[in-house]
Amino acid sequence: MSNTTLETIVSLCKRRGFLYQGSEIYGGLAGTWDYGPLGVQLKRNITALWWRTFIEERDDMYGIDSAILMNPKVWQASGHVDTFSDPLVECSNCHSRFRADKIDTSKCPSCGKESTFGEARQFNMMFKTHVGPVENDSSISYLRPETAQGMFVNFKNVVDSFYPDLPFGIAQIGRSFRNEISPRDFIFRSREFEIMELEYFVAPEQWEKYFDMWRKQSYEWYKSLGLSENKLKEIEVPAEDRAHYSKRTIDFQYDFPSLGYDEIGGLAYRTDFDLKNHQQKSGKKLEYQPKDQGNALIPHVIEPTYGVDRNVMAVIAQAYTEDEINGEKRVYLKLPLNLAPVKVAVSPLLKNKPDLVAKAREIYKVLKKEFGNVMYDDNGNIGKRYRRQDEIGTPYCITVDFETIEGDGSVTIRNRDTTEQQRILPEQIAESIV
Repeated sequence: MSNTTLETIVSLCKRRGFLYQGSEIYGGLAGTWDYGPLGVQLKRNITALWWRTFIEERDDMYGIDSAILMNPKVWQASGHVDTFSDPLVECSNCHSRFRADKIDTSKCPSCGKESTFGEARQFNMMFKTHVGPVENDSSISYLRPETAQGMFVNFKNVVDSFYPDLPFGIAQIGRSFRNEISPRDFIFRSREFEIMELEYFVAPEQWEKYFDMWRKQSYEWYKSLGLSENKLKEIEVPAEDRAHYSKRTIDFQYDFPSLGYDEIGGLAYRTDFDLKNHQQKSGKKLEYQPKDQGNALIPHVIEPTYGVDRNVMAVIAQAYTEDEINGEKRVYLKLPLNLAPVKVAVSPLLKNKPDLVAKAREIYKVLKKEFGNVMYDDNGNIGKRYRRQDEIGTPYCITVDFETIEGDGSVTIRNRDTTEQQRILPEQIAESIV
C-alpha cells in the first residue's frame, strides 16, 4: 500500500467501472466525475451505512432532503454572498487564474513561464443561475455551496412538527456545488460533490461536551469504513483559517496515495451564527422553547461533516492490496463485506455445459433475491474470473462444477482475501457469507 499511487487508483476505477471522467466522449469537463455501476453501488453502500448509523439507529436525529435551489436571501443571511470567495491572481502570460495562496514562485503552474501576478481579486465560488423566464437581478439564485443551510431554514419546521427534546439533530445527504478554481486530484476536489452532514442543536453552555461527543463519533464512523487508525489524524484549524461561522473547527485527515494527509471530514462549532442571522433576516422566530417552560433560546450548533466522494476515495485506497499467488502478482480490493459493491459472484465452471449453467443460474437467482448485489460471471476461464472479482472487491465466489451436478450437489466457495476454497451445499451459502 505504501507504494500505491493515485494514478494506480484512478486507473483501477476507470478500468473496472467505478468512476469515469464526466462528459468523457467530449473531452471531459474539469472537476466533474461520473460514478459507474460499481462506483455508484459502493457510494450507496457508504451513504446507506451513514444514514443507518446517524439517523435510523438514533432517536435524537431527524433526516431531511432539502432543495438545491434556495431563496437567494438564504445565502445573504448565511454570509456566503459576501464571504464565500477566494483571492485570485492572474498570470501575465497565459492569463490563467490561481488562488493567491497557492502561488509560491514566479513561475506559472499552467504555462510554466516566468510571470508577474497582478493584485489578488476576490472570486465568489458559488454557481450563479436565474430562476424563471427573465434574467435580471431579481431572478438570481445559486446552486447551494453547502447542505447546511437547508437544515437551518427547516429548523422551525422540524421543531413545529416533532417538538424534539434538546439536544437533537437534523441531517441530510445531498449534492453541493462550488466553482473551484483548480479542481484536482481525482474526486478529491471537484465542482460537484456530495456531503453527509448533520446539524446538532445544543444548549449554548453544553457545546464543548457535544463537540467532544461528535469527535469520538467521527472516529467510530471512519473505523466502520475500514480505515486504518494509523492513517487518520486530526488538525485543529487556527482562527485565521476557519470559516466565517465557526468558533472552533477540527479537520479529520486521511493519508491518501500520492497526496499524503488531507481532509476527509470536519467538525465545526457554528455557535448560533446561522439561526440568529436567519431569524434576523427572515423575521421568523427561530428560538427553541424548552419543555420545562424555561427561557426560550436560540440553540448553538455542532456540525459533523463527511464528504461522500472523499470517503469513497479513502475506502478504495485503503482496500487496495497487492500480493502474490503462485508466483503471480494479484491486485484486490479488501473491501468490508457490507461495503463491497458485489457481495458474491456465481459462475459455472464451463459456460458451454447446459447443466452447469442451469444450476449456476438457479443459485444466482436465489442469492440475488436475498442479497441483491450478486453478479453472474461466465466470462473467460475460472482463473480470470477470480482475478477480475478480486480486483472489484467481491468477497466470495461460488463455482458450480461437475461434482455439483454428478456428486453430492456441493459447490465451491472461494474467499477473496485468503483465496482458500471449500465445498459447501447451496443451502449453506447464505450463512457462509459473513
